[in-house]
Amino acid sequence: MLSKEARKERNEMFWAAFKEVMRKVSSSSNRRVNWLSYRTDVKDTYIRLVCDGKLTALCYDIQFRDQSVKDIFWEQLGELKKVMENSMNYPTIWEENFKNSDGKIIGRIYWKLDDVNFYNDDDWEKIHLFFRDRLVEFDSFYQEFKDILIALVE
Repeated sequence: MLSKEARKERNEMFWAAFKEVMRKVSSSSNRRVNWLSYRTDVKDTYIRLVCDGKLTALCYDIQFRDQSVKDIFWEQLGELKKVMENSMNYPTIWEENFKNSDGKIIGRIYWKLDDVNFYNDDDWEKIHLFFRDRLVEFDSFYQEFKDILIALVE
């Protein structure tokens, strides 16, 4: 078992290596992107990269406080489901009522990579490539349809 400090150091090394993988990758809109803090431009929606030894996943989290806004937003995503899933080239998991680590119920769409371990150095390249490919695919979808999603909550 690693100490808290060793886990923190490992985490920093992992994400620094991922930043290097993504350094020259541009958005489908030809702009530079901070891939670790991908901006959705929709308040209360987030892209999260999870890699903690238990789960490796790219998550699109929908966390509106107003349930009616969440319902409308989720419904619109459902209308775009086929397009999104075709863009992603990877199995998509939809959970309208996902309980996050804070115990809040959110909407989550995610893509997970099985059979890898954050604590195994040999898996890092596979994890980094998974994140890179999913982010690029998501970005391609999102840049095309984000104006529709933004308009829903304005």
